[in-house]
Amino acid sequence: MNLEAELKRYLGFETFRSGQKEVIETVLSGEDVFAMLPTGMGKTVCYQLSGYLLDGLVVIVSPLLSLMQDQVERMRAQGEKRVAALNSFLSVEEKNTILANLGSYKFIFLSPEMLASEAVRATFLREKIGLFVIDEAHCISQWGHDFRPDYLFLGEFRALARYPRTMVLTATATKRVRADILKQLELQEIKEIIYSVNRPNIEFFVKKFASRCEKEAGLDRLVEQLEAPGIIYFSSKRLAEETAGRLRREGKRKAAHYHGDMEPLDRILIQEQFVAGQLDLICATSAFGMGIDKANIRFVIHYHMPADLEAYMQEIGRAGRDGEKSAAILLYATGDEMLQRQLADRDLPDPKLLKLPEELRDTLPDSEKRFLSYFLRSRLTEAEIEKKIEERSLIKKENLTAFEGFIHASDCRRSYVMRYFGEEDFSETGGECCCDNDGAKLVHFERKPDTEAVQETFNYLERLRYLLLE
Repeated sequence: MNLEAELKRYLGFETFRSGQKEVIETVLSGEDVFAMLPTGMGKTVCYQLSGYLLDGLVVIVSPLLSLMQDQVERMRAQGEKRVAALNSFLSVEEKNTILANLGSYKFIFLSPEMLASEAVRATFLREKIGLFVIDEAHCISQWGHDFRPDYLFLGEFRALARYPRTMVLTATATKRVRADILKQLELQEIKEIIYSVNRPNIEFFVKKFASRCEKEAGLDRLVEQLEAPGIIYFSSKRLAEETAGRLRREGKRKAAHYHGDMEPLDRILIQEQFVAGQLDLICATSAFGMGIDKANIRFVIHYHMPADLEAYMQEIGRAGRDGEKSAAILLYATGDEMLQRQLADRDLPDPKLLKLPEELRDTLPDSEKRFLSYFLRSRLTEAEIEKKIEERSLIKKENLTAFEGFIHASDCRRSYVMRYFGEEDFSETGGECCCDNDGAKLVHFERKPDTEAVQETFNYLERLRYLLLE
């Protein structure tokens, strides 16, 4: 089989990116595959083309509604109508319609929480699953940066589905996390295709400030100086909203905010406006960016430090997908790490919550509800649950300490990151495109005064009609 010809036929691309062909060949040969490909390397091509060349339904487990929606929209824009996402964007009637007609689809996206539903699971088990895809697979690992307990039941689903061909995909995972993923999925016989997390065209910068006031002023200067488009990440939904509003009012940039508590339609519109060039900046939480199809993002600023280097590399990887130089800028004010310590403590439930009446559990934050649901289904004893929570807490602290080391590093920041991921052999960039400790300068990313942003024509009514009615 000529895979290049099939790639052109089904997806319109002339050539594969690094790793894609190897992943597809592995699946077509009948093997399961674990692929770690850097952000922006086109992991979706791996399961799309494999799916077209295999018989049966392609089931893609994905962690974020926005990511599913983005993938579905893109596939429909390419002419594929046999695709749907089972998520909370749909009404009960719409979900039931998809499930009742599951055999007429080729690609179905859904969350691990949706697949945990007995009714949904039973419907899928009646279908021939040609390919089972687990995207953003670091979420499976209890040591990963975005642990989702319901991912742990995917191994059980694989067994019930008689072990369909499985493709496990992620962009960032340490050796410990990769080993834990395979253990949780009970995948002993699997081919691993591991590429470096290094993105040589992204330069690292850390800007330190003595106070929060100084940091806010520093952000404003960067927003005015840097060439758009860009993303600014916050740990606070409120601050993301407030900052976007302030930047608009002051006329600094065309900015909008994005976070998981927004209405689905608002999130779709914001993402579409950004992709179409109608916005300079998105002030967002980590809910924004997975799978976004925008190649020319020139900078990613972190106003708040992430919990670990895995999350950081995921988020900065949204910059520079066109291969051009881009900047990853972390803003740090003394004491910022305390916010992450508080968030880490909040995300882990107190075992005593297991004794709460069910009606009171519904009032808990989503992260605690997910953990409690997992623990109740796992049939662990209270002592075993306490031990797991303690282990998870310790790993979170270790990861945060490692990130603090990145902030305060005096040597090459890229080298620090590569060592963290266990990569001793990687290509340096000669200092020209590396980090502030190696002489990189933000002046190379400043706006060009004699150029105006070129915006694409974007018809919102036409786009909404396509998204909601077709």
